[in-house]
Amino acid sequence: MAAPTATPPGQDEGVVTPPRSRFSRAPGARREERAGWILTLPFLLLFLVFTAWPVIQSVFFSFTDIRNRDLRNPFAVDFVGLEQYTKAFADPIFRQAALNTAYFVVVGVPLTMTVALAAAVALNSGISRFRAIFRLGFYTPVITSIIAVAVVWRFLLHPDSGLVNTALAWIGIDGPNWLGSTTWAMPSLIAMATWRNFGTAMIIFLAGLQSVPVSLHEAAAIDGANAWQRFVNVTLPILRPTILFVSVTTAIGYLQFFEEPFVMTKGGPLNSTISASMFTYQQFSFGNYGYAAAISYLIFIVIVIVTAIQFRFLADRDER
Repeated sequence: MAAPTATPPGQDEGVVTPPRSRFSRAPGARREERAGWILTLPFLLLFLVFTAWPVIQSVFFSFTDIRNRDLRNPFAVDFVGLEQYTKAFADPIFRQAALNTAYFVVVGVPLTMTVALAAAVALNSGISRFRAIFRLGFYTPVITSIIAVAVVWRFLLHPDSGLVNTALAWIGIDGPNWLGSTTWAMPSLIAMATWRNFGTAMIIFLAGLQSVPVSLHEAAAIDGANAWQRFVNVTLPILRPTILFVSVTTAIGYLQFFEEPFVMTKGGPLNSTISASMFTYQQFSFGNYGYAAAISYLIFIVIVIVTAIQFRFLADRDER
């Protein structure tokens, strides 16, 4: 015979308490939820006012002919559809800026990653005693003001008194006007950008290298693999996620490069160093707000496409 079930205190016999709904919340949980919304409300308001609304408004402006004279009544402008986007492709200066940006990315990203990986490998294996000093030295340009870096590099690349041409003269080479030549101005900016930005990628690569198991290298060495074979067949496959992250972040930054030509060359000579971001800034300063918004979203679309391509070819096959 089954034992009688005890009735909980405060509950009459025969009264069945309905089970708690999975959507109901305890009073304490509701108070915590309200407190969470109250604490996040200032951020949400700032985000909506200073980020979300300007983005939505810029998308609207990119389909209009708004200029600086229309700021008093921005919603009375004419809707022109895709005219601003097609205008960009017909603009020879924008096409030149797009080609310059592509040149900067195609050359600068692999160069920056190669220099960063080489420095990381050196710090991880060959330089152990002064590793912290070298890390600091390689990373210092990243945290240095672009104005200070530009001033130093302009002195270094000065055609008459610069250290680069002076050193070339010692071995009998007449150095060019680096920043005043349509041939050498962009390579000079790429060299400066590589020197300034490889420190970040180096730190990330160094963290990835330190996660490679030593036992794998030892097993490969026992099988007769030399140092290069171990690097290609053991280290690089394990670094694939790191390489993907560095390539994506570096490419996104270089697709938006602005400070280098703005400070060093003002886009010259003959627009040979003007970038897409600098051209957007110029159009905005001229008051062509709709045109500038359209160009900025073209840059955004290119960034999305380039990132998707990098994920397609560099992501781990197991993650696809």
